[in-house]
Amino acid sequence: MGEIDAEFGRVRDALERPAIRLLSRPTAPAVVAIFRTTFGRDVQFVAADRFHLQVEEYLGELAARGARIPAGGDERGGGRSLCREWVHDQWLVRTSTDDGEEQYSLTSHALEAVSLVDGLAHDRALISESRLTMILDSVRRWALQADPDRDEHLRRIDAQLAELQAERERVAAGGTVVAASDDRMQDGYANIADLIRQLPSDFRRVEESVIAMHRRIVEDFRNDTRPIGEILDDYLRRTDELMTATAEGRAFEGAFELLRNDDLLQDLKRDLSTILDHPFSSRLGPAELRGFRGAVGIIRQGIDDVLAQRRRLTATLRDHIVHHDVVQDRELDTTLRALNQRLGIWMRTAGPRATVDLPLLPETIDIEHLRERFYDPDVEVAPPPIATAVERIDGAAMSLDTLRSQGGPLLDELRAGLLDAVTSGAEDAHAAFSALDPELRRPVELFGLVHLMTQLGTYDEQAPRRRYETVRPDGTTTAFELPAFPLGEAGVAALTRATTTTTTAPADQAGRGTE
Repeated sequence: MGEIDAEFGRVRDALERPAIRLLSRPTAPAVVAIFRTTFGRDVQFVAADRFHLQVEEYLGELAARGARIPAGGDERGGGRSLCREWVHDQWLVRTSTDDGEEQYSLTSHALEAVSLVDGLAHDRALISESRLTMILDSVRRWALQADPDRDEHLRRIDAQLAELQAERERVAAGGTVVAASDDRMQDGYANIADLIRQLPSDFRRVEESVIAMHRRIVEDFRNDTRPIGEILDDYLRRTDELMTATAEGRAFEGAFELLRNDDLLQDLKRDLSTILDHPFSSRLGPAELRGFRGAVGIIRQGIDDVLAQRRRLTATLRDHIVHHDVVQDRELDTTLRALNQRLGIWMRTAGPRATVDLPLLPETIDIEHLRERFYDPDVEVAPPPIATAVERIDGAAMSLDTLRSQGGPLLDELRAGLLDAVTSGAEDAHAAFSALDPELRRPVELFGLVHLMTQLGTYDEQAPRRRYETVRPDGTTTAFELPAFPLGEAGVAALTRATTTTTTAPADQAGRGTE
């Protein structure tokens, strides 16, 4: 019975976690759907008043379709009461901005529940070659770091070097390098995407750990009776250890040393783009492509949020220590203790229903009414007359083509023109741009060129610069210096796929609109 009791306690504690309580409720589909619709990677905070109205509107639509929703959620004012319950259940956090506006964000528990639902909604990475390879590589790497034996350490390194050297000699001798099949790439993509979906909740859990540590420090500081010098020294020490006092903080500090390497993140971005250049990516939807390609953005945003939270809480603690008057707090505590002592003396002779009349507010001063506003001559001045005549600006109406020539870059035409130029033999973006028609070589089209090259993963700031000749709409020319942006077979394939997607998107939308 001892083993089953211990196991029962562990299972009970796990099922009482806020994430499991959210998913175990009958109304969980409606609540999770609202969270997924409102919050996302690009929307982490929503104004409180706006979110209250959204909750009522969403629940009203779900109730009309027969879905089970929380009681009173679709009524007027029900969104506010439900959000208050969700804050109590640790699914939402209500904070204030620097301007005093209140806003909501998801807690790590809610993000964990949403991530679990996303994992169940997508193809989950099951036991496969890619997952086993990832496990074996991870175990081999950590075993190398865990073993203090010098000879064993050298043996493992020599084995890895020998394996890599053999593969290099095989490829250098003319051996074939065959790309992975679509099924293997799909399996590897599912495995990596499963890890990416867990990143937002991991970063949010670190933020909550920092906030909890901040609250404990402030509470301990308020209850401390030591001399002010010792309190300040202890405060500064604990503030410096804010990120190392919790398991989440220590894990983030270790990951931060790795993730703040910009070169490593750039390599990660290029590797993600290389994976999506494989033909298997045609099976993925726009949302899956955007989420996979945005993994670097998730990491950068998570790091920035944690560091901003740490800076904000550290500033709050320092402001608290500067403005906190220990002497005044002790005087107040002494006064309250004296009142409590006098109350005990009074209770020795007072009856159970005895009362003492104490005025809560001071008496009002009886004075005559004072003038609140004095005469201002400017108030009596009439407003200036309204202008009724407006000069007519004569001129010929602008055509649509003329209006577009004055606007931003024409991405669709530019993408198609670059594809034609590359197909005709242009080796880089400079040659392809120079072969375009004058109306596609406006100065503003260079912004579109940089945008497209960034999407293709060929943007390299360190590449040799070339002189790009541009033509303004009035016929004048000007030149700018930009990198050449080499384009290979991968760039042609990506431009072709992007052009095909852009061409067929309106037809697909029209087809969906008639269903």
